[in-house]
Amino acid sequence: MTDQRRILVVEDDRTIALAVRSRLGAEGFDVRIAGDGEEALAMYARAEPDLVILDRLLPGLDGLEVCRRMQAARPVPVLMLTALAEETDLLVGLGVGADDYLTKPFSMRELVARIHALLRRVERAAQLAHEDTVIRIGDVEINTAERRVFVRGAEAQLTRTEFDLLRRLAERPGHVFERERLLSDIWGFSEAAATRTVDSHVRALRRKLGSGIVRTVHGVGYALVRP
Repeated sequence: MTDQRRILVVEDDRTIALAVRSRLGAEGFDVRIAGDGEEALAMYARAEPDLVILDRLLPGLDGLEVCRRMQAARPVPVLMLTALAEETDLLVGLGVGADDYLTKPFSMRELVARIHALLRRVERAAQLAHEDTVIRIGDVEINTAERRVFVRGAEAQLTRTEFDLLRRLAERPGHVFERERLLSDIWGFSEAAATRTVDSHVRALRRKLGSGIVRTVHGVGYALVRP
């Protein structure tokens, strides 16, 4: 029996896949590789990974459909890799269950940092699961114990990262959180060049919960509207 974390890398570029496996193996992870969507789903069911690194563009089933099927079978943190930098494409990826994304080309250092941050978030969520708190902001109800969000009584399907971001903002409604602070609190690192990650997740929250739920303070960051 081992506590070694298992990561599934789904990448059709063999050179990238092997480089990622080598680096993550050196970090102490048990790494499995799949080269297409069908192989990824079969390995996902068999290996039960703790985290998935998933390429957006795959032969056959694309990364979006693979992510959707994985999350339907057993929710798991997904870090999506994409060569596409369009905001719409990134939002679609977040909408089907990806927790975070990296745009190619990426550094191995950043990849490792994102993975550790995602795994820490899963651990924190498990530790906070005993809390029994309901936060209401206008038409939005946040159940922190069950990690569920409702808008006018209808459940909104938020990803793990979207929920964590919403919960952090809801801790101090009206307070303006700097983008770098949110990166540090939610993603576990703070780099000015990565603030677009926060922006993309805020857009996803607005799309799911309503455009007025999160207020932009230009040049600073974001605040949840006051109840």
